[in-house]
Amino acid sequence: MIFRVSKPVFFGDCLAIQSSPAMTSRGGPVADGMTASEVFHSHSSLTYDDLIIMPGFIDFGVQDVKLQTQLTREISIQAPLCSSPMDTVTETEMAVNLALLGGIGFIHYNNTIEEQARMVRRVKRYENGFITEPIVLSPNSLISDVDEIRDRHGFSGVPITEDGTLQSKLVGIVTNRDIDFESDRSIALNNVMTTDPITAPKGITLQEANRILRESKKGKLPIVDKNGFLCALVSRNDIKKNRDFPEASKSADKQLMVGAAISTRPDDRTRLAALVEAGVDVIVVDSAQGHSVFQIELLREIKATYPDLQVIAGNVVTKDQCESLIDSGADGIRVGMGPGSICTTQETMAVGRGQAAAVYHCSNYCRSRGVPVIADGGIRDIGHIVKALSLGSSAVMMGLMFSGTSETPGDYFYQNGVRLKRYRGMASIEAMDSGGGKRYFAEDEQVRVAQGVSGMVMDKGSVRNLIPYLCQGLKHAFQDIGVTNVKALHAALEEGKVNFETRTMSAQREGGVHDMYSYEKPAMGTRERVE
Repeated sequence: MIFRVSKPVFFGDCLAIQSSPAMTSRGGPVADGMTASEVFHSHSSLTYDDLIIMPGFIDFGVQDVKLQTQLTREISIQAPLCSSPMDTVTETEMAVNLALLGGIGFIHYNNTIEEQARMVRRVKRYENGFITEPIVLSPNSLISDVDEIRDRHGFSGVPITEDGTLQSKLVGIVTNRDIDFESDRSIALNNVMTTDPITAPKGITLQEANRILRESKKGKLPIVDKNGFLCALVSRNDIKKNRDFPEASKSADKQLMVGAAISTRPDDRTRLAALVEAGVDVIVVDSAQGHSVFQIELLREIKATYPDLQVIAGNVVTKDQCESLIDSGADGIRVGMGPGSICTTQETMAVGRGQAAAVYHCSNYCRSRGVPVIADGGIRDIGHIVKALSLGSSAVMMGLMFSGTSETPGDYFYQNGVRLKRYRGMASIEAMDSGGGKRYFAEDEQVRVAQGVSGMVMDKGSVRNLIPYLCQGLKHAFQDIGVTNVKALHAALEEGKVNFETRTMSAQREGGVHDMYSYEKPAMGTRERVE
């Protein structure tokens, strides 16, 4: 038999938990720290920085750790990382690269229905092998037009059709070898294009198309119908991507997976239909407070109309909120109200919950219903991701962590010599003016109360460097805890084998860099000097 005695102790304005060592019936200590149940028994609104995880036993290598996890009841991803549906975080480029690296991106809805659906289609066709809507030019287009495509999209192999649309015959193709050594970029493409490109007939398999590319040593293979009209394009880069990104998140048809956000507004039923037609894999109902009749009715409608579509509901922070949404058909629950770096909901509305407490209590209930939890907000470093997973979430959704990367929307600019990008909360006045008010039921209000801010973040480079860094850090953390995968971590949590302690402000300070005149802080593969 094990006995534990815990009581809250206050040091100034900081809460700690004083606990006697766990004792067996023979009086010997069993383990340091407390189970998650004991930590949160006080109902304190704890967050990630208030906790530290006790180390476990290591009997395996870092290479044995696997990060695969459930995003929803039916969807699994290779890395527990999602990008937030914010208009300064997730559009096509972010969603593509996250999926290639094992996570998933959720495209925001601060746009028209057509724009959001187009972004979803671009992700879905990115690595399908067959690019079904390739960019094309006409013979009268200029070399400078190809330069613009290369600058914007990163490729320069462009099919040429009679009138520059997909509704006319293929007449040639332009690649780097045709234009690289032309100094005059105003030359028309009909003077430099290859007029007899190797093609393949409509209906060819991807395997056969790849064989033709290998044997012909070409970079692009146009697919044409019996009338010579361009139908699709196959790129040699797609073959390389299959090799370079073995952990990519893909659906059953081998396309990259992508999510998209909708609101509970009536006109978003039309948006939902367009997203489903575009091939979206999962929908997140994007509400700041998800426990509403609007979301419950929407969930029921979605499941009645699209029974196979996976839907993530939220945002919530309590068990009863989770229960209502799961009963209405939710396949995943998004947890978090106010912990984001640009969110002011908790101080403005006095509603919410410390994120660690919210994740633990919601995950504890959702696990009993077989529904994964996505911890949304409050993530500033690898340690916060580890704590979110250790408290029961299956994945984390992040905005700040991905903000400022080259894959986010928007342009870089300089301020005081620092390279920056815009980053804003969806409840900022700026974002609400663009449509973000739908998330906060504030779209038609005469007086708007902001629950978020707009700001700037430093250039963080590419997520192609960031994601591997985060995943390797997670693997090392799992090893320290003594588990090899997310499922084992949750099992240990439930069995009381993952122990925690609360931390005073002094302990938090001690756990970080301190008492240095200057130091070099590694960040995303670079080194940052701090003084």
